Amino acid sequence: MRRKLAIVLTLAALAAFAAQRRAPGFALPDSRMQVYDLADYRGKIVILEFMQTTCAHCNAFANVLQQIEQKYGNKVQILSVVKAPEDDANKVSEYMKAHHITYPILFDAGQMAFSYVRSGNIVFPHIYVIDPNGDIRSDYIYGPATRDVFEGKALFSELDRMVAEKK
Repeated sequence: MRRKLAIVLTLAALAAFAAQRRAPGFALPDSRMQVYDLADYRGKIVILEFMQTTCAHCNAFANVLQQIEQKYGNKVQILSVVKAPEDDANKVSEYMKAHHITYPILFDAGQMAFSYVRSGNIVFPHIYVIDPNGDIRSDYIYGPATRDVFEGKALFSELDRMVAEKK
């Protein structure tokens, strides 16, 4: 019985390890042509959001991201990514002003998003929680099952655990 339990636990650990993957690297510009490189945030928790300025759920999630920024400060880095040319510098600037956003919103032509989503079809908002080692810890697409991540406190619970692990 103990041997079967050990095998089951080992398989579960391997499955969890296999589910995690290294976050693909990138270097993307913001509207002022300042380049942000994921490697610069090694050692920090990163929330990587794929969004559109016209997405109603993205607009609502911007408020949650603001709360995360206020609560965790420099322990968590938020990076939002929009696809150009659908979202241009003017739209992003207006969006940032409307939501009082201070974290960077970066521009991608599609290749970087594809390296994460692994599909040409992106549902917005879509976030990845990347741990301090550069591994994707979680992958959330907005929907009924993930509503509490985007509109409630589920993401805060996950971040609390990750911040505690880092200590």
